[in-house]
Amino acid sequence: MTDCSVGLDTKTECDHHSHSAGDQSRRLSVTMSLVFIYFLAELFGGLWTGSLALLADAGHMFSDMTALAISLFAAWMTSRTPTAQQTFGHLRAEILAAAFNGSLLFLVAGGIMHEAWERFSDPQPILGGPMLWIAVGGLVVNLISLKVLHGGHTHDLNMRGAWLHVMGDTLGSVAVILAAVLIYFFQWNWVDPLISVIVCLLILVSSWNLVREAIRVLMEYAPNDIDVNDIETHLQSLANIQGVHCLHVWTISSGLTALSAHVVLDSQCSQPEMLREITEQLKSRYPIHHITLQLESVDDPICSESRLSGCTTNGQHSDD
Repeated sequence: MTDCSVGLDTKTECDHHSHSAGDQSRRLSVTMSLVFIYFLAELFGGLWTGSLALLADAGHMFSDMTALAISLFAAWMTSRTPTAQQTFGHLRAEILAAAFNGSLLFLVAGGIMHEAWERFSDPQPILGGPMLWIAVGGLVVNLISLKVLHGGHTHDLNMRGAWLHVMGDTLGSVAVILAAVLIYFFQWNWVDPLISVIVCLLILVSSWNLVREAIRVLMEYAPNDIDVNDIETHLQSLANIQGVHCLHVWTISSGLTALSAHVVLDSQCSQPEMLREITEQLKSRYPIHHITLQLESVDDPICSESRLSGCTTNGQHSDD
């Protein structure tokens, strides 16, 4: 059997991902500071005014703050150089933190919704005026945060996630302002627990998505935006390729996708040229950043690894 393997250098890949880490860190730090300050304002404001909606929005801001902290942590981690033992650095720490964050927010939202249920049957007096001004301040902070994050959210998955978190909290602030207006002018105190439930539902949706994506990464699922069958079909359509097996695609961390595969070639073709062509094809068609290929001759198509894992060379790949 004639083999040839290629892999993108991990240090080079991490350096590539860290070229904008400084700018990301600055944007995220400014935004997190703003969110933290107003999280405290809404927390104490909610306790002062008796508004459960403000407390719920403070919980939503807390979810944004922790999400921003995770994003900041991820930006910092990508700038660290891998070691001989930590060949991918600490990139998975971001995923573990995201799973913990999402699980914690389930508890926060559950506690607020329980209190809202109590408030429906026993409405509490609420200071509508102070509640309104505090909610307006929260909206201003969120709009500033969106502006700070705007320049980097369109191309970077990590920054886009942070931007979406703050956008969700902006909608929550608008809902609290609506509740404050109705309470101040019409004394509809029942609106407060209703809005708090709506904000908690936003928290639960964000938390569920966060936990689900973290689980997908930890279980090494293929990313949602990559069709593994399409990759396999495309590779087999290239000239001189007789088969593909042991094809795996997974996410290492946010914005860092890896692929490995065994590719069976015609015995007369040039492996270095095919290696270059396959790599260029994959990188140009799919959002894959770390590629490792093992090339095999059609004269000896089944490698020892494929015998152990059950891979074949007729276009199928194992799901192990």
